[in-house]
Amino acid sequence: MKRILVIEDQAPMRRNLALLLELEGFTVLTAADGREGLDVARAEKPDLVICDVMMPELDGYGVVQALRAEQTTANIPFIFLTAKGEKNDFRAGMNFGADDYLTKPVIRDDLLAAVQTRLARAESVQQLVTQAAGRGGFHPDFSSPEPLRTRLNLTLREAEVLLWTAQGKSNADIAVILGMAEKTVKQHLGSIFQKLSVEGRAAASLRALEVLANPEEVTG
Repeated sequence: MKRILVIEDQAPMRRNLALLLELEGFTVLTAADGREGLDVARAEKPDLVICDVMMPELDGYGVVQALRAEQTTANIPFIFLTAKGEKNDFRAGMNFGADDYLTKPVIRDDLLAAVQTRLARAESVQQLVTQAAGRGGFHPDFSSPEPLRTRLNLTLREAEVLLWTAQGKSNADIAVILGMAEKTVKQHLGSIFQKLSVEGRAAASLRALEVLANPEEVTG
């Protein structure tokens, strides 16, 4: 059973989200502020985090940055839930490391769809990691696209697109993060597939993960 951590300082909202998710069969953990949420996430390693942005003690941006900085929590799917819905807010949240960004009041179906999508993508990325790990030690470093650019002979923009693709981001997500049209993301992916001689996202992501696990390896 998947476990979801809800970090929300408004008690009624926190209870409603917990009940909704429990009715869908999830085990729900809760926290009333960012600092408590960070402690729970570190201790319990939930399968997904839903987090408000504006909170006392530690805001949502601080929570996601802290989780992404630690190896044991770096890959936990993270969904922001907030009243701020401008595109700039969305882009900021994604650049801090969030996987999705839902605005309040959130519609039940939208929330459940986001949760299921992010859990499925996390499982897909983990399968790629496991597949690559079978070839040796494997700890991909997502801090920079530079190894992808130099090792795979990509442009900087292509390397940036591939970096986010390897983390399970959709074309729409990448478009927001990098400030480009979704059509442009697709064009970059087409060029990446051609340069890497692969047929799709999964194969390209696997190649990227292998490079990011050994960013200083010299090809020859």
